Amino acid sequence: MNPGVRAYADAQPAADLEELVRKHADLVKRIAYHLAGRLPPQVEIADLMQAGMMGLLEAATHYSSGRGASFETYAGIRIRGAMLDALRKLDWAPRSVHRKARAAALALREVESRLGAEATESDVAAQMGVPLSEYQQILRDALGCQLLRLNDAEEGEDSQLDRLPDGSPDPEGLALEESRRRALAAAVLELPERERLVLSLYYEQELNLKEIGAVLKVTESRVCQLHGQALLRLKALLAEWYH
Repeated sequence: MNPGVRAYADAQPAADLEELVRKHADLVKRIAYHLAGRLPPQVEIADLMQAGMMGLLEAATHYSSGRGASFETYAGIRIRGAMLDALRKLDWAPRSVHRKARAAALALREVESRLGAEATESDVAAQMGVPLSEYQQILRDALGCQLLRLNDAEEGEDSQLDRLPDGSPDPEGLALEESRRRALAAAVLELPERERLVLSLYYEQELNLKEIGAVLKVTESRVCQLHGQALLRLKALLAEWYH
């Protein structure tokens, strides 16, 4: 248990903790199910809820009415953050899946460099020497309809972001991160309109795959493919950032 959470738990009567859990258990559950709707089926709701409860206790430890927000609002942020932190520590895909994703991103970059135009899924599949159906499966397997980490390193290496210094604000590191964000924003604008729309609906509007499919009038599987293609294209466009 986090030391801060343990100290809080030790300092509070059991009845107070039970009341806290009772009042906000539904909040943890709501956030867990909302998040799970946008995650691969391998993710267990119970794991999200366990992480969320830790976030709830962390919120209780640090909350002050002087923050200008209600406890529920503050707790919701901490609960969701705790769930996302837990997810970042997990990886449902084997190394071979990540290698295929990197190969697909490289093939996409090579095709678009050669053509000077947007590459289709068929173009990339041909460049990789695989059937279209196999390329589409690579997208589904590699991404799990989730964000393909743009800082993926080769096997056994630290990622670029892992090598950035932690601790107090570092001017050089902050400038690098700001430049990276600008490059990402510019790359998103270069995506085909349909792929930009999928990313916007997924990450900004927080729609799940079924809801996005209803908007675009396509299947959930097709949304996953569009999502994956968009993220591979971003990785190709941003390749210079991640050598």
